[in-house]
Amino acid sequence: MVHTHNNNFESLLEKHHLKKTGPRLKVLSMLSAKNVATSQPDLEGVMNDIDRVTLYRILSAFEEKGIIHKVFDLNGTANYAMCSPACDEDHHHDEHLHFNCTNCKNVYCLDELHLPEIKLPKGFKPDGFTLYASGLCPKCSKPV
Repeated sequence: MVHTHNNNFESLLEKHHLKKTGPRLKVLSMLSAKNVATSQPDLEGVMNDIDRVTLYRILSAFEEKGIIHKVFDLNGTANYAMCSPACDEDHHHDEHLHFNCTNCKNVYCLDELHLPEIKLPKGFKPDGFTLYASGLCPKCSKPV
């Protein structure tokens, strides 16, 4: 099972002309395994064999290539999540709602939500949209 996953990650790196290194494959594996966006400090905590600078470079390269996108949590900390397959180096297509849970502090990418088209006034040319909502996630809003 894990092997198939790894092949997908290897072809993803190939598609974006990035070398298939152990640390890169590990970062992809970690980010895709989570259903929430993950911060660099959280990644550092579980990847003690990858130093901070290497991890930063990997995240920057992935973001630049359209493999992952950056999402900010309620504290302004950058978190990372996998991009949609439509994203590429020139344009991110992650125009989905990012939900910040005020209780557990997780950031969720709600891809399945249909968002209305946003028409900007004449002359504005956006590179993309980032939409945020905050409140309680399903786990935190359950009555105890």
